[in-house]
Amino acid sequence: MSAGQIAALIAAGAFVVLVVFLVVSLVKLGRTLDEATVAIRKAHEGSAPLLTDAQTTLHQVNTQLERVDGITSSARTVSSNVSVLTSLFTATLGGPLVRAAAFSYGLSKAIKARRAGKEAGAHALRAGVRGTRRRKK
Repeated sequence: MSAGQIAALIAAGAFVVLVVFLVVSLVKLGRTLDEATVAIRKAHEGSAPLLTDAQTTLHQVNTQLERVDGITSSARTVSSNVSVLTSLFTATLGGPLVRAAAFSYGLSKAIKARRAGKEAGAHALRAGVRGTRRRKK
């Protein structure tokens, strides 16, 4: 055997080892791809009910939001009506009630002042009568 033949045998052996290494790597890669395919299929099968449930939940949320919109619309209408009623009450009864309250306050002050004046006059009258009695004695 010549040196060239030995070199060719070594190169052939290295090539066989390289091919075996590549075959083993490709087989492992094939198994990994098969497992990935199975995992994706299971995830797809599991996601269908999940997406259906999510769609049902979103439908229910939209229904509740429509109800809330109705409630807020009604509350807005009620607050508007209360505002109008308040302004109407203020316009029709507020002025006369304020005037009546002011009149009754003024009347009570006048009555108190008159009573105080009569009492002061009565005290002055009594003091005058007492003073004249003392002088006569």
